[in-house]
Amino acid sequence: MRRVLVLTAAVLSMTSLSFAAEPAISYPPAQRGTVADTSFGVTVPDPYRWLEESVRTAPEVSAWVDAENKVTQRELAKLPQREAIRDRLTKLWNFEKFTVPATEGGRTFFEHNTGLQNQYALLVQDGPDAAPRQLLDPNGWATDGATALAEWSASHDGKHVVYAIQDGGTDWRTVKVLNVDTAQDESDRLRWVKFSGLSWNADGSGFFYSRYAEPPQGAEYQSTNLDQTVYFHKLGTAQSEDRKVYATPDRPKLTHDAEVTDDGHYLVIYSREGTDDRCQVTLVDLRDPTWKPRTLVASMEDSFALAGAEGDKLYFVTNRSAPNYRLVAVDAAKPGEADVQPLVPEAKATIEKASLIGGKLIVAYIEDAKSVVRLFGKDGQAQGEIALPGIGSVTGFDGHAGDKETYYRFSSFALPPTLYRYDVASGQSSVFKQPQVPFDPADYVVSQVFYPSKDGTKIPMFLAHLRGVDITKPHPTLLYGYGGFNIPVLPTFDVTRLAWMQMGGVYAVANLRGGGEYGKAWHDGGRLLKKQNVFDDFIAAGEYLVKTKVTTPKQLAVYGRSNGGLLVGAVVNQRPDLFAAALPAVGVQDMLRFNQFTAGRFWVDDYGDPANEADFRNLLTFSPYHNVKSGRDYPAILVTTADTDDRVVPGHSFKYAAALQAAKIGPKPHLIRIETRAGHGSGKPTDKIIAEYSDMWAFIGFYTGLTKK
Repeated sequence: MRRVLVLTAAVLSMTSLSFAAEPAISYPPAQRGTVADTSFGVTVPDPYRWLEESVRTAPEVSAWVDAENKVTQRELAKLPQREAIRDRLTKLWNFEKFTVPATEGGRTFFEHNTGLQNQYALLVQDGPDAAPRQLLDPNGWATDGATALAEWSASHDGKHVVYAIQDGGTDWRTVKVLNVDTAQDESDRLRWVKFSGLSWNADGSGFFYSRYAEPPQGAEYQSTNLDQTVYFHKLGTAQSEDRKVYATPDRPKLTHDAEVTDDGHYLVIYSREGTDDRCQVTLVDLRDPTWKPRTLVASMEDSFALAGAEGDKLYFVTNRSAPNYRLVAVDAAKPGEADVQPLVPEAKATIEKASLIGGKLIVAYIEDAKSVVRLFGKDGQAQGEIALPGIGSVTGFDGHAGDKETYYRFSSFALPPTLYRYDVASGQSSVFKQPQVPFDPADYVVSQVFYPSKDGTKIPMFLAHLRGVDITKPHPTLLYGYGGFNIPVLPTFDVTRLAWMQMGGVYAVANLRGGGEYGKAWHDGGRLLKKQNVFDDFIAAGEYLVKTKVTTPKQLAVYGRSNGGLLVGAVVNQRPDLFAAALPAVGVQDMLRFNQFTAGRFWVDDYGDPANEADFRNLLTFSPYHNVKSGRDYPAILVTTADTDDRVVPGHSFKYAAALQAAKIGPKPHLIRIETRAGHGSGKPTDKIIAEYSDMWAFIGFYTGLTKK
């Protein structure tokens, strides 16, 4: 891999780098308003409230965005090796990619990308020996490549596919139905679908989905989402004729996700108020023409997720009386609430997912932030493990109770996703699709360490780098974290990380509290009034990397997206001396108003409610927008967001960037890069992703000393 080192051979041994003083950047003016809110006796100024308005409808916001992008692009154009990084990232990206297949009606469906296509296409194999043929190609749906195939589901007979279209990165979906034989659309069109599953009836006559009412004109990307309702759509009919199945108008904040059991006997509806796994479970017997809902789990205290079904026997993964989750069985024929029967007990490792396939329960665990897969009989008796290629993560193992095989995908930091077919009877895995990649995974090293946080809690962290990089000596290092919403961060493959490592940098991932790596206690330890633990864990990760001489404060960059963008904003405010550069992406930066927009109200489960005094006072202590402090030198910061992000509305990043640029926080640049026709991340075309990461890596590469003029 000598060619990998050409880009950065001259800088790999650098331990520090001093930069000549740069001329001060003239940032676009951002008018400071006089808006202030008083809560619980505390008055909090909000001078950039006007930047919350939509780019699409507010000319003054649009003008500010244009001006900021011009300044940012001018500054980014000065960075050394920016184009070389983009060229290398493009070459690395150019290999064939597949998603985990789904088999229905003897047909196998999967998504495919030839390498640099902006969007994945949907393919089908009509039989085991048939050549794949294309059903849908989103790459022709928009001239800028920003319209994507989102969720999809094949009917059990394999004759139809219901699919969702995502335009410009928004969470809103338009839903259509495809005839698999002809690869042509049917007449069906559904709108105002968001945060919805698509689950077919057993006979293929239609499907269940969830939708909201049409929002007021001009408020599609900012108004809060309330009153989600489950409907059944019968093929060939208008959406206005859809049958309402389940709604809770007396509790408008509830969301409802519905799925049909394998045999089509039951519709299982999960209702949640926030982002927590805690849910109510409602059951609809689809054999009864009245479709009368009945409560299966009334209290919203525990998590339940269907693992499979055989007639009236339903299998669930739950954390009821088991913080690390367990498997239970429920007799759906019994009236009243669920009588939970234990099957697979809670273990030290956390259960991530389970599936009933071929008469066995396939259970995926997270063990010290990496995947382990174990087998059990339907009676809960252990039957061994599925051997995995190494330290990494798995997805897949979907299918039906009667299927003889299933598919899964395995990947790691330097190992691209390989798809495997698993034969349940023989217990053998065979390669289904393996990409031919323009690099050798053996050229990279992945290790795991455990470090103490501020309160002594041991936190796991992965380190990945080129084999020739000696991490006993300081190197430019990129530290990534998330720490929220019970989401585990596992060793997965990402071309962008590989590009950073090929530049000679070390890539570190800290498995912070607030995530799902160690079950409920780990999640609870990093949310609500304990959210500061997440920031302490991340700061401690940086301190550990410095203490062990992996890097220095002049060579350490931090990166996080969404909740991770909040993480980066908070730790930079708290410890600006520890970092040389920071990348807060699509972050939640105003912690006092996050619940006023789109899906933000769901996040009170993790953040707390600003309307409650204890939560308000806690949120104010770390809200990035409110805690930018003049008088200290901050690291170089490149904020990234997108104009159509209706998950974390871009006003968060706009206000935060304006506050950074107005403060006296040192000479390093504090820029914002605002993508157009893009959202929170999903559906973003390949060319926009490559351009964004090329800019980010060039930015932090320069300010950590990895690249030089």
